[in-house]
Amino acid sequence: MGGSEEGGGAEPNNNEGVPPPTKGLTACLIGAAFFGALGSSFLYGYNLSVVNAPANYIKAFYNKTWQERYGEPIGAGTVTLLWSLTVSIFAIGGLVGALTVPFLIKIFGRKGTLLLNNVNAAIAALLMALGETAASFEMLIIGRFVIGLDSGIALSALPMYLGEIAPRQVRGSIGQFNSIFICLGVFIGQVLGLPEIFHQVSGTWIWLFAFLAAPAVLQLCVLPFLPESPRFLLIERRDEARAEKAFQAFLGKQDVSLELEEVHAESRAQNTVAAVTVLDVFRNRNVRWQLITVIVTMASYQLCGLNAIWYYTNGIFEKAGFAKSLIPYITLSTGGIETLAAIISGLVIEKIGRKPLLIFGFSAMALFFGLLTIFLNFQDRYSWMPYLSFASILALIASFCSGPGGIPFILTGELFEQSYRSAAFMIAGTVNWLANFAVGLLFPFIQEALQDYAFVVFMVICVMASVYFFFLLPETKSKTFLEISQSFAKINKVSDAPDQELEDVLSAKARSRDEANGVAASVVEMESSF
Repeated sequence: MGGSEEGGGAEPNNNEGVPPPTKGLTACLIGAAFFGALGSSFLYGYNLSVVNAPANYIKAFYNKTWQERYGEPIGAGTVTLLWSLTVSIFAIGGLVGALTVPFLIKIFGRKGTLLLNNVNAAIAALLMALGETAASFEMLIIGRFVIGLDSGIALSALPMYLGEIAPRQVRGSIGQFNSIFICLGVFIGQVLGLPEIFHQVSGTWIWLFAFLAAPAVLQLCVLPFLPESPRFLLIERRDEARAEKAFQAFLGKQDVSLELEEVHAESRAQNTVAAVTVLDVFRNRNVRWQLITVIVTMASYQLCGLNAIWYYTNGIFEKAGFAKSLIPYITLSTGGIETLAAIISGLVIEKIGRKPLLIFGFSAMALFFGLLTIFLNFQDRYSWMPYLSFASILALIASFCSGPGGIPFILTGELFEQSYRSAAFMIAGTVNWLANFAVGLLFPFIQEALQDYAFVVFMVICVMASVYFFFLLPETKSKTFLEISQSFAKINKVSDAPDQELEDVLSAKARSRDEANGVAASVVEMESSF
């Protein structure tokens, strides 16, 4: 009948040396990824772009409030300082949020932290929306700090949650929900800032910030009914009953005994159920190159230059020769390309892998930064050169979102075992936000010093990142956390023997199942979905 000789026709494909068929994507899994990202990474992306459209109205509000308080117009230097603080304090809030994540997830769990974080979104929406009514620019600035706090927590807690609930066969695709919703948030912020929607009427800008509450409310309505991370429940809460139900919901199958036993064995192999500290991560040779890789990946994510493109898009387009009236629509196209590229990356990541996408993305960015530098230098000589500059910017954005824009968050969750994961995300988040702040602070000086050659700096960084990933990053596609850990054992110069128990448990479990089904273990390889 075409089946294996020992097993009859019941499991015809299991002798192909592949895992047994499982439901990779279930409604529960997609729902958790969608609503988890909607109330988290979407808000981060939205706040990156939404502050650009009402900039002049916010500055006018600062001037009006200052004059009402002190009886004189605000100085040009003071308004610039207040505006710079309004923009940059978002990154400071993000850094503080990232530092609090290990403590929050230990108490509230992954899903619980995401739900609690909606309080920050609601507070930020109220502060920024009511600031003009209360004649308080301080409320707007504090609101920006609070939404930065929200983003700092979200960009660590969400990838951690997604990485732990997704089967390894679709872990990359589910993890890309984080990147897709960041891009979508940027795009929606650009759309709502268009003149036709914004109406260019003073006072309407507060609704751009009031909108922050909508995604948070939607997440609060749905996410409580979806399961917590089963790995967290089993290893850190020791709640096997809830973990089993979570596995069943996310995997869409009733028999999850193999997944439960794998997580039990991982816990025993780690010899601890307590999360380690950041200092422990730096001291432990077993995770030395995982740590270096995460730091390099996160630093490259921010220092590759895309934030410089976003922060100074309008200035770049004006310098490229585009009319000011067209710039909002040109900027909108960049957000659309970014979102499309992130979606495509999510669809192909499990076929191509993390490593090739990172190498391709950074290499392509280096190429287009070089081309952009050439086009900017010659745009005064040829009328058609600005269009090539614009095309280079679109290609840069697409290259970034093809891999570098989302994979760093996925890798941070994949490279570390359960007990190290929260500390690893705290380190990754700290590097992320410090690098973000550094680019915003230093790029104007780099641009002033190097003029049209400023982007050469980012070209060099992208080349260095590509070289690092080519030589030192192992592929993690479709691998278990055990296999990923073993991939680094040699480079860390440590033994992978502590993980042998996990291998023994899984192989024994596989053999017992095979024998129960009358299938020889040498023919059929049973594997956990995780």
